[in-house]
Amino acid sequence: MKNTLSKPARCALALAYLLAAHAAAQTAASSQPPQSTRSHDMSTMDHSKMGHGTPAPASKKSPQQAPPNPAESNAAGHAGHADTPDAAQKAPPAPATEHQGHATGHTGHTGHAAKPAAPTKPQAQPTPGAMPGMDHSAMGHGAAPAAGSAGHERAVKPQAAMAGHAMQMGPMQGGDPPPDARDPNAYNEGTRHATFGNHEMNDNAPFGKVLLDKLEAARGDGEHGQNLEAEVWYGNDYNKAWLKFEGERRGGSLESSRTELLWDRAFAPFWSTQLGVRHDSGEGGGRNWLAVGVQGLAPYWFETEAAAYWRPGSGLAARLNVKYEILFTPRLILEPELGANLYSRADPERATGEGLSDINMGLRLRYEITRKFAPYIGVTWSRQFGGTADYTRQRGGDRSEVQAVAGVRLWF
Repeated sequence: MKNTLSKPARCALALAYLLAAHAAAQTAASSQPPQSTRSHDMSTMDHSKMGHGTPAPASKKSPQQAPPNPAESNAAGHAGHADTPDAAQKAPPAPATEHQGHATGHTGHTGHAAKPAAPTKPQAQPTPGAMPGMDHSAMGHGAAPAAGSAGHERAVKPQAAMAGHAMQMGPMQGGDPPPDARDPNAYNEGTRHATFGNHEMNDNAPFGKVLLDKLEAARGDGEHGQNLEAEVWYGNDYNKAWLKFEGERRGGSLESSRTELLWDRAFAPFWSTQLGVRHDSGEGGGRNWLAVGVQGLAPYWFETEAAAYWRPGSGLAARLNVKYEILFTPRLILEPELGANLYSRADPERATGEGLSDINMGLRLRYEITRKFAPYIGVTWSRQFGGTADYTRQRGGDRSEVQAVAGVRLWF
């Protein structure tokens, strides 16, 4: 068919066709939903139509050229998505792993649509400062530590932190004291103990005592008299010089007396031995004896004295004395006492017989106005035995005697 249209008519017809096609395209575009509401389906997208489905021609590589980075190929494969919304472009990319980048790179090279990825476990949030896509397994510590080793790792860290620091140790005890140290022999900021007087805390400090244990008047059985018993000692806790005196006065004259000078030596707690001489005086002349004995505090607080005596031509003698204090109050004290004398030979001049000579008992109640001064009252009873009782009867006396006593006990 021959075209009868003129050239201007044909141009006008082509222009009208183009305008109609353009109007139809605008109408179709306005009827479609906006791009922000459309979902971006990555699973059906054909990357080959975006201009990068055909693999690039291979080129010869130099031996020094490094292999392509999977993360870079992944970024290059997605560079052609121009229809991605702005909000999706501004969102931070998820950390890519080595395997994900590798799979994306293969999709770009094959030119086929990528298959949907299998659901994976939620990945842990990257730690601050961690770089996305970094393969920590290549550094030798990518594998998570076992649960049993977590506590060990925490325990080792402080030790590792301290490994580089040398521990500073102080000097061991001992050695010379510092120049400004206190004098070990000084007390109270330089005051020495010797200036206190009798307050020394050592066992060699000497001290003494004078005790008038009985200074009393006695009356009974038609006669009266005075009795005295005293002792003086001086020394330290281990060694003392001890002087003892006991005497009776009847009818204005000295009836009998005993004086002992002894060395006292401690050998156990509360006990000591005594060694020395004894002198007797009064009716029948004087007698001298060697004396040895013990004295101390027996169990249950019995004050005990036991002594033996010897003199040439008179044999042996023995004496025992026991006292006990009963405290009604701290000041009111009742003191019972028991004593006995024995002789191995009779002495007519002294009116003493062989064997048990006499026993005497006393009961005295004192009130301590102070510890050093205590008046008392009491009663005494004495009984003679054997040859001694016979000598007393020959002289017109009585072998048993009871007396009331009153006196004072003091010491200083």
